[in-house]
Amino acid sequence: MSSKTYSPYWNPKTELAERWRIEKMQLYKFQKTVQFAYQNSPLWKRKLDEASVHPDDIKTLDDVRRVPLLTKKEFLDSQEREPLYGDLLATSTDNAINYHQTSGTSGRLPLRIVDGRRDWYWLADAWAQGLWAFGVRPNDVAYFAFGYGPFIGFWISHYGFEKIGAMVVPGGGLSSEARIRQIIDLGATVVVATPTYALRLVQTAREMGIDLAKDSKVRLTVHAGEPGASIPATKRAIEEGWGAKCGDFGGMSECGANFYFTCSHESPGVHIHEDQFLQEVINPETLEPVPMGQRGELVITPFGRGTLPAIRYRTGDLVERIPASECTCGRTFDMYRGGIIGRADDMKLIRGVNVYPSAIEGIVRQYREIDEFQIVVHREGIQDEITINVDLSPTYPSEGYAALCRKLADDLAEAHEWLRFNVVAVEPGSLPRFELKSKRLVDKRNA
Repeated sequence: MSSKTYSPYWNPKTELAERWRIEKMQLYKFQKTVQFAYQNSPLWKRKLDEASVHPDDIKTLDDVRRVPLLTKKEFLDSQEREPLYGDLLATSTDNAINYHQTSGTSGRLPLRIVDGRRDWYWLADAWAQGLWAFGVRPNDVAYFAFGYGPFIGFWISHYGFEKIGAMVVPGGGLSSEARIRQIIDLGATVVVATPTYALRLVQTAREMGIDLAKDSKVRLTVHAGEPGASIPATKRAIEEGWGAKCGDFGGMSECGANFYFTCSHESPGVHIHEDQFLQEVINPETLEPVPMGQRGELVITPFGRGTLPAIRYRTGDLVERIPASECTCGRTFDMYRGGIIGRADDMKLIRGVNVYPSAIEGIVRQYREIDEFQIVVHREGIQDEITINVDLSPTYPSEGYAALCRKLADDLAEAHEWLRFNVVAVEPGSLPRFELKSKRLVDKRNA
């Protein structure tokens, strides 16, 4: 790395702004976003008229709650009703320069996303701001360990790195072994991957006789797509495996850019992009705001996406908002403790106990002998059961399987009001491995 000294802030005017300035900026941008959507998106014109709300009625941040919420179902229904992009669309597709899509939901068509030139510029800038806060600089070499396809994945972060001036190396279409060799040969200093795949690369490297913490120049790992990079045990495993600082960046196709980021300081959470989005935390049942520090569902409004204006979008993600003062980096943007805690629709009720996959991962990842795992919810007679299949390292002696499974079952039970977990050691290497979003939860109760 060069010895050149850089400012720690991409945009100090907003990142260091007083609270009242941030809220004033958010109100102005929200007003403009709603006004544009009302004038150009048939869906938003209809929704606002049905709610008897006009853009001019929004005079304070409290008035934001008068604007109806948008759900993924509405997004999908709109596109099925009026292919390809639905009546949420607020501009001609002639202005679009990028197309992406999500994976299908419950057999439905994929959610289709298009972005115009201004959208894409904003998306890249928001990523650049978060990456800069994490410590990415122009002389970095960023290796993208994922397959470039229609899934939005890390596409936008690619352009965020380019905006900073870093060298970008796309690793699509290669095996894990080939990617590892490139990371070392090209002197990559940043690796971009899902948390799951970052750990898989560590395992693969060890099988190749390579210690990435010693044999590579990687100093930062950038993660999105899953909550793992903010789960302490998973974060620790990634940092030890790579000998690098692990960063969590939240994003989704519907809202575009990353909406939170890890800064370069040690802190209890991730910073919210408060200048790029309005982010609310609500009770998913009452739809009312929850107090600072309490868990609720994230509702998000991107300020820079005009093609498909996702105003007050219900993400389904569960977060706990905490004040900016809990971090020492100097930014005045509030934070989410532990990033995304889980998803409201991923929570499983097992014999009266709420169980979140991210909480299970936080315990399983404390066992370094476990390479991969799977959560299976099933029914025995009239009773729900939960089984954790664990794929142990090939070097772990089989005679130790039973004791490890008993210990893990006890740890899981203790963390879940003594709910009984069945833990089963499966054939090493038999569970699926993932490059993008992992799918470890299998619910067989409605199969």
